Amino acid sequence: MRFYLAILGVCFLAGCQNSSNLPASDKDNGGLFLPGGFEAMVVIDSIGGGPMPENNNQGWSGRRPPRDPNRPMPVRSNQGKPTRQKPRSNYYGSRHIAVNDNGDIYVKLRVSTPDGEANAALRDTDGDGRVDSVAYWAKYESRQYGTAMRIHNGYLYYSSELLVLRSKLIPGTLLPDGKVDTVVIDDGPPHEHITKPVTFDGKGNMYVGWGAGSNTCQEYNRVAGSMGMGEVDNPDNGCPLLVDHGGVWMFDENKLNQHQSDGVRYATGMRSIVALEWDETSNSLYSAVHGRDDLVVTWPQYYNYWQSAMLPAEEFFKVPQGFDGGWPYYYYDQIENKRKLNPEYGGDGVKEGNGAKLDAPLVGFPGHFAPQDLLFYKGDQFPARYKDGAFIAFHGSTNRPPYPQAGYIVAFVPMKDGKVTGPWEVFADGFSGLDTIPTAPDADHRPMGLSEGSDGSLYVSDSQKGKIWRIMFKGDKKAFGEAQLAGMAERKLTASNIKTPDPVADDLERNVAATASVVYTTYCRACHQSNGMGDGSRFPPIAESEWVSGDKTRLISVILNGLTGPITVKGVSYNEAMPAHGSFLNDDQVAEVLTYIRGNFGNDSGPITAEEVAAVRKQGGK
Repeated sequence: MRFYLAILGVCFLAGCQNSSNLPASDKDNGGLFLPGGFEAMVVIDSIGGGPMPENNNQGWSGRRPPRDPNRPMPVRSNQGKPTRQKPRSNYYGSRHIAVNDNGDIYVKLRVSTPDGEANAALRDTDGDGRVDSVAYWAKYESRQYGTAMRIHNGYLYYSSELLVLRSKLIPGTLLPDGKVDTVVIDDGPPHEHITKPVTFDGKGNMYVGWGAGSNTCQEYNRVAGSMGMGEVDNPDNGCPLLVDHGGVWMFDENKLNQHQSDGVRYATGMRSIVALEWDETSNSLYSAVHGRDDLVVTWPQYYNYWQSAMLPAEEFFKVPQGFDGGWPYYYYDQIENKRKLNPEYGGDGVKEGNGAKLDAPLVGFPGHFAPQDLLFYKGDQFPARYKDGAFIAFHGSTNRPPYPQAGYIVAFVPMKDGKVTGPWEVFADGFSGLDTIPTAPDADHRPMGLSEGSDGSLYVSDSQKGKIWRIMFKGDKKAFGEAQLAGMAERKLTASNIKTPDPVADDLERNVAATASVVYTTYCRACHQSNGMGDGSRFPPIAESEWVSGDKTRLISVILNGLTGPITVKGVSYNEAMPAHGSFLNDDQVAEVLTYIRGNFGNDSGPITAEEVAAVRKQGGK
């Protein structure tokens, strides 16, 4: 039986004067663990809903029945017991959200509706705090990395992977005006990390993140041993991606149809930017940035699985104009509090190069927590210690095996005048619904977007099903202190999705018989997961996949030569880079791993031989 934290102080009128105006919370706080005095309710349980039919590009027409959710899959939990694959669903999920002054909620959908609408508008019509009216709007090609949803100067701003758009709000009306303005255009093509978060400085400037479509600017992306392009610390001959990616660009918020060349490169050296926010109190831009992946996969001579799970840090930056976050040459080691040279540029896990000359992050969070949104709290509902502090939504890791996946929380960074005043804290946990998360698809929910209501409530959205929580404070603000924070401090040290894992005791595969493919475990598991289900958003499933059970030549070619550009797997679009493995795997290794995946993860196809691999390689493979 789950234990939901509820440390409630005695509530005096002076400290709880606004709680009577707040809606009733859920008895279990919507499944969340929160500091004492905080309560939560589920505003909407899901956006969309129901099982998704197989082999249907749109996925919602109902032409075929859903896969049997009780059909077992050959995967294992940390106890070595069989687990079951979750059924796919047509939940649209959410990216960023925005709450209007009247309580209406606007959602950037992770997956567009069958009719092509990529946004949703939600309203509570009877005043009980729960959404009872949902409308979908704005048809545009969003793709999975489309992210932004912000209210600014009477407009809703939202983004696809390649566009920043806006629609004018109509007072008293749920849906905005039907006219869609194009504010910023990315000439493309779409690629990994191209998310387009937006924020505004109140002076007429709009800031847009421009992620880099690479792990570490390697010549061959995510390929073991491939070196980085360009010279370290040489702005005239550095990583070529930094010319127009891997940073933040500033635009005039009042001009339409601007291209990247119309903006100003405001900051650089930031690989994947989803959480981006301007803080009006400190008059500064901030970002929480995704660190690189694949240390043990690409450089096993320097890193082990534990180091690759923990490193590098997810960095919380203050971003002045001209800022350089260090990517792709450096990463931040939050364990040693040092910036180190990436192995693609001559590092070995020890060398620092000129990393010390770059600004350290305000906070270095554990590796792969996946920061997705950032909010500086300005309301008065919460206790005073939260004023001007930063809430960060961590979507959760995908590539920490054999250790538990981590993150899946909302963290809080106490701040004053733009400076961090104490260690980061766990503010909300329990989104995943699990005590231990073996793979990302096992999590029930993953926190994604943050927004503050006009009354100071904090809204948190979920990328999996579009669930939205409203977190409220109903305790005694004057008495709020260490006692109310103690339970969350304990979770930071003990919860498997937050704590530093023990290298031996927390290895989920330590007691599992070594029956898996060595090649799969080393090179494939981080993306496609131990159960072959992918991560649910970035990396496609190989479980019961038409790509695995289909044409042998195509499958062999994908392993040998890699794959880039949008593809559709089981009716869902993906756009991550599949590295070419032919340069470092021999024919026997390729045959072994393909035979393994074709006979596991719900696949039931015949083996592939080394001779078949050699024939494809001879035809042009590596």
